[in-house]
Amino acid sequence: MHPHSPDESPAPRPAGSPRSIDPRRLRADDLRYLLAVSRTGRLVTAADALGVDHTTVSRRVAALEKSIGLRLIERGPDGWTLTEIGRAISDSARVIEEAIDRVVDTVEGQDSLSLHGTVRVSAPDGFGTAFATPALVRVRRHHPQLQVELITATRQLALRPSGFDLAVVIGVPAGSRLVTEHLTDYTLGLYACDDYLAKYGRPKSLAELREHPLIFYIESMLQVGDLDIERHLPGMTPAFSSTNVFAQLEATQQGAGIGVLPAFLTQRTQLRRLLPDEIDIRLPITLAVRREAVTHAAVRALWAALRQEVAERADELLLE
Repeated sequence: MHPHSPDESPAPRPAGSPRSIDPRRLRADDLRYLLAVSRTGRLVTAADALGVDHTTVSRRVAALEKSIGLRLIERGPDGWTLTEIGRAISDSARVIEEAIDRVVDTVEGQDSLSLHGTVRVSAPDGFGTAFATPALVRVRRHHPQLQVELITATRQLALRPSGFDLAVVIGVPAGSRLVTEHLTDYTLGLYACDDYLAKYGRPKSLAELREHPLIFYIESMLQVGDLDIERHLPGMTPAFSSTNVFAQLEATQQGAGIGVLPAFLTQRTQLRRLLPDEIDIRLPITLAVRREAVTHAAVRALWAALRQEVAERADELLLE
């Protein structure tokens, strides 16, 4: 359902004439609702973050659009995204939110550098659990007023990203709305449990590997080109597949076959590495931040924490 009702639709701008806006008609609080939608991409999620009903979010954004006379959000395949002018306004509105946070700090007598607000982070399930979570928790420990949301999914970023402030992705995403940084590389290899090897034997070559069931992602649902099994093991089709790397790990430990797994997830298991000289897959992990979120203090704090976590545990990611 579109959030704009007929009587609240923005008035069209006359062709060839600039729009004159009376600043007295703008409600600064409405900008907070626009900011919430820009971060979440969902009216209901934005409402939860603000502690209101989703119809209130819809109504307040529509009121802001009416005051400005321009459409600020639009429906996309992955939720609500901001229009070009909506992104510009949202970026400018962050100073209002930061000013409110400073007022709260002053009233509560807290450190003026304390971070507030909500930051949403997206990361692959394995890396998100093993590396992103400790980094985000460390920041939260120092900034208890900060709300951090972690979405774990192995996916590509949309060309018009929404629903996150900061994302960790496999590969190198494209998009003019993203500021990206190579975070690290990580290793994937072939692994099997002792019970499986005792029962079916250890493959000694790629030719012998084809006689064994493979465990990996569901090819038809995989959205990350760098993880395409055909690229790394041509001609092989997984016998057990899952969209969740922890399910793949568990299936490998249960003896369902040979898993193609990140090395950092196998270090606390009894799994055996197979054919390390023939199969040593190395993929890049990229940190991506929406341009309008780059200057946000909380986003930058989480960004730095992720860098630190990876730097301190680099040996786990590139296990030989």
